[in-house]
Amino acid sequence: MKTDSIFYRLFQEFPSIFFELIGNPPQTAKAYKFSSIEIKQTAFRIDGVFLPTQGEENPIYFVEVQFQTDAEIYSRLISEICLYLRQNQPKNSWRGVVIYPNRSLDTADIKNYSEFFNSQRVSRIYLNELGETASLPVGIATMKLVAENEDTAIVTARELIDRTRQEINIELQRRQLLELIETILVYKFPMMSRKEIESMFGLSDLQQTRVYQEAKQEGKQEGKQEGKQEGARQEKFRMIPLLFKLGLNFEEIAKELGLSIEEVQQELQKQPQSQDT
Repeated sequence: MKTDSIFYRLFQEFPSIFFELIGNPPQTAKAYKFSSIEIKQTAFRIDGVFLPTQGEENPIYFVEVQFQTDAEIYSRLISEICLYLRQNQPKNSWRGVVIYPNRSLDTADIKNYSEFFNSQRVSRIYLNELGETASLPVGIATMKLVAENEDTAIVTARELIDRTRQEINIELQRRQLLELIETILVYKFPMMSRKEIESMFGLSDLQQTRVYQEAKQEGKQEGKQEGKQEGARQEKFRMIPLLFKLGLNFEEIAKELGLSIEEVQQELQKQPQSQDT
């Protein structure tokens, strides 16, 4: 699964979930903007950062999602943060949060960085230790779905879909969360067809979601103007940035649409706003 892209999309569309996860009021998200940051003159890139938009008392949050063992995770994270602090000289304090699916993947040695953990400057969260899914806020429960095994994911996904429809009153947020759940399911069950996922979870398949429908409709209109063959090709290109928003990488988009990786890359370069999600 492309867990990083799913989590960073979740934090961008629902920043309140992160603050609930670390024990802060969800309203805290209103004072922050989620983004990624390139550190100049190094090979480092901090993929998940909540930057305060107001108030020097609000700390900067550096977020790392780690779904595999990495002996250098903490040395790299601390180095990235220190370089950022040196280059930007922020007035705000900072916190680091590392998210694991379970404790067994947290194998890196912390002896050279123990002060950061003892002071709670850097904290670790294990998704499988958050408690029963039914008792968690729907956003955090969706985050935990990424770490569920296939056996429990089926039941959990059905419950989450029902809860999302019942508990999320704002239509746009409800639709975004359902699409995110669907994206997780597509990655989690790669051997299942879309029709099977539709039947099992009561969701329209990926091509019936809002973003696909918009792209499909635009493609149809283009086809009427320029002919069926050219219209079909234009439909594929219009779908590229929308698929990228759903978390698919270059190879997956190319395979899905029957295009070359070069064509996908060239189209995304024409639309830089599509890569910000």
